[in-house]
Amino acid sequence: MKTAPSKRTLYALDAVNFLMADVHTGVGPFLAIYLAASLHWNPREIGVVISASGIVGLIAQTPVGAWIDKLRYKREALAVCTALLGIGALAVVFCHSFAEILGAQVVMGAVGTFFPPAMAGMTLGIVGRRGLDLRVGRNETFNHAGNVFAAVTAGLLGYWIARQSIFYCTAIFCAVTIIAIFFIRQNEIDFERSRGCESGEGSKKKDGTVSGFFEVLKDRSLLVFTISVVLFHFANAAMLPLIGQKLSLGHTRGSSLYMAVCIVGAQTVMIPVALAAGRFAHSWGRKAVFLIGFAALPLRGALYTLSDNPYYLVGVQLLDGIGAAIFGVVSVLVIADLTRGTGRFNFTQGVVATATGLGGSLSNGVAGFIVERAGFNVAFLFLAGVATFALGIFWILMPETRKNSAIANWDGATPAPQLT
Repeated sequence: MKTAPSKRTLYALDAVNFLMADVHTGVGPFLAIYLAASLHWNPREIGVVISASGIVGLIAQTPVGAWIDKLRYKREALAVCTALLGIGALAVVFCHSFAEILGAQVVMGAVGTFFPPAMAGMTLGIVGRRGLDLRVGRNETFNHAGNVFAAVTAGLLGYWIARQSIFYCTAIFCAVTIIAIFFIRQNEIDFERSRGCESGEGSKKKDGTVSGFFEVLKDRSLLVFTISVVLFHFANAAMLPLIGQKLSLGHTRGSSLYMAVCIVGAQTVMIPVALAAGRFAHSWGRKAVFLIGFAALPLRGALYTLSDNPYYLVGVQLLDGIGAAIFGVVSVLVIADLTRGTGRFNFTQGVVATATGLGGSLSNGVAGFIVERAGFNVAFLFLAGVATFALGIFWILMPETRKNSAIANWDGATPAPQLT
């Protein structure tokens, strides 16, 4: 039986999740504004730089996940990746040529793929299967709180001080994050547990050996889950950009403010929802909670068509906080369930992330084409229809992955202390 993790490690994990939101998302949303307004780049150059980062990140996710499964020193690697992000943020300020900033963004795109699977793997290694449900919910709670803090801080810095101050701030957050990372005790991260390689009841492999890549991928439940979440992301990814475009029609002056409220408002909703999702995924099971997240998406798409009032549209966008928060928590738990005993937990996260990224990237193009030909309401109803189809697939074909007996007989690790 494993000993319980120390409070120092658990609270350091809280801090890393909060700060990681500032580090991981601190540059991206403001890069286009900085390049256009401060460096006077044209839209083509800006598009190439931002697209390159996204494409590299998409390609890197699966191999990075496989590498994390083999990596014993995840904590140290996380610190190195954080440092590289900080250097990349500073490079945007000090290096003004196209080639230099493109290179920095490519590195940041590749490095950024390390954070989600590494944090999930470290969490599993620290708290074990028994503590994972509540701990992942807690991780996401701090992550969304960090996103709200990052968005507000970056907006205020860019408005009141200077645009480049956002990038200095990101570098400072990287330094603080590295300090927090090293407060996590390395000896409390169980390597075998961190990649889902334990043997025992509920395990895919009783001898504790690592499964082959294709052996993991041919799992029917994983295939159903992946198809469902790809369709979910296809339906979800274009909704916020479409709302941004719709808000700008006739509300040019206030459209940026409305968009900021949409983003911060949804992230604020995600904070309590993520915490609740971890708790209810433990007691109700994964499927019931995930269905709630799925159901919020077609409802949101349909409600967008009922009014053009900006306050109404911003209010409907808050439903995104429900779906996204539940997805962020329960998807990790489902993948952990499906890969238990395989040793491919992080690899599978990478595969699912790559697939959902492809779904999300197709969403904007298809939705934009529909808007051009038939208008916003038809596009929203189309996306709502795709979301309903995804909901049906998940509801009918996806089994419950939580095994009560497996949870009861896992290792002796315990969940994090409760939020007070």
